[in-house]
Amino acid sequence: MKHMIASILLVASHAMAADSPAPPASPSATAIFAGGCFWCVEADFEKLPGVIDAESGYTGGAEKNPTYQQVSAGRTGHAEAVRVRYDPAQISYGQLLTHFWRNIDPTVKNRQFCDSGAQYRTAIYYQDQAQREAALASKAALEKEKRFARIETEVTAAGAFYPAEQYHQDYYKKNPVRYKFYRHNCGRDARLRELWGEPH
Repeated sequence: MKHMIASILLVASHAMAADSPAPPASPSATAIFAGGCFWCVEADFEKLPGVIDAESGYTGGAEKNPTYQQVSAGRTGHAEAVRVRYDPAQISYGQLLTHFWRNIDPTVKNRQFCDSGAQYRTAIYYQDQAQREAALASKAALEKEKRFARIETEVTAAGAFYPAEQYHQDYYKKNPVRYKFYRHNCGRDARLRELWGEPH
């Protein structure tokens, strides 16, 4: 009898567990940045603790559902950009901004390292008033340092974000040799060391 009661209680407890709602997922937030080649920007952000993932895409232009060929040809007004999904309990938007600045060359307009054209401009695309204020404050703080004569990075409202083709996502993981070859030949890390010192 005791065994039967124990079995009934066990089945009941499993049924209750099955009916119980799943614990809520950890809240996440997003931030959108343009910093030249989105392969590199994605890789730079995904190494940060608290960043859940980063998605390469296109934003800032008027063309709907642009292709890589259209954007890279400079015909859409879009920039290569990355949408970062992060856990605000582990990393703040302000920390993301600091990381962003130290992984771009903010001194040039419509180019980054070996890539030129408006599609490679640097920008912070804010999604609400709090992000806008934080982005403007971070840019003002950098200007106040007088490290650079001029800051060309835009701070502008986010519009539609179009994810890039699947082969661009996590390119640095899928094609590590080609990625490292591109990054080195483009002079990205060498220039970042000139601008920011070690580590960038």
